[in-house]
Amino acid sequence: MNKIHSSAIIHPNSKIGKNVEIGPFSIVEDNVTIGDNTLIGPNVLIKSFSYVGEDCKIFNGAVVGEVPMDLKFKGEKSKLIIGDRTTVREFATLHRGTIERGFTQIGSDCLIMSYGHIAHDVIIGDNVIVSISVNIAGHVEVDDFAIIGGCTPVHQFCKIGKYAFIGGGRLVLKDVPPYILASGEPLKFAGINVVGLRRKGFSLNSRKKIKEIYNIIYNSEYNLSQAVKYIKETFNEDNELKTILDFIKRSERGIV
Repeated sequence: MNKIHSSAIIHPNSKIGKNVEIGPFSIVEDNVTIGDNTLIGPNVLIKSFSYVGEDCKIFNGAVVGEVPMDLKFKGEKSKLIIGDRTTVREFATLHRGTIERGFTQIGSDCLIMSYGHIAHDVIIGDNVIVSISVNIAGHVEVDDFAIIGGCTPVHQFCKIGKYAFIGGGRLVLKDVPPYILASGEPLKFAGINVVGLRRKGFSLNSRKKIKEIYNIIYNSEYNLSQAVKYIKETFNEDNELKTILDFIKRSERGIV
């Protein structure tokens, strides 16, 4: 049984799953899909072409799937996709994609805190935390388990790697590699994310290896291309090494 408040407006063409709750004065437009066991609070606007997974929670005043703030957008039928068990807190705004990518995607088990903004064509992985008043510009990519501290703007087309932790109130203008702490002004490497990696079950040996790799990248006499060559020649490839080197290879804005 669904629990939909009498003041909520639900378009008849939208698909509402089982055991869904929709609060007072919320609006669900045409061509929306909401998965089972999802809670939609009061005064929430879910725009057309939005896909919300199962067991999600969307709090008061959030706007999901609004059209992009991009002058190139011409009304194309792009999407906003949210995975399962993701929470969107009060007054967050999530915009759908443009013709360039066709969708904006937020993974499963994410937390988007109050007043956060996710712009068009952004891809956010699983288990990501976007803190209060973080503004993520268009085409940004945030990989799994990354955490972005509060009041942080992220420049368009930036990439943030797996398990990276960005301090609050920092300006992200370049790519933030996986497994690191990034802080300071301008934003820079501040060590590896030891606490986060330990909590996620990375072994002591894995953490030591990640630290050694980044010491070569950031604290040696090598430039970046020389450091990458030395790392390839020195270390046996494993998941962590491959993740770091693949990220550097894909970086277009340069790393912090």
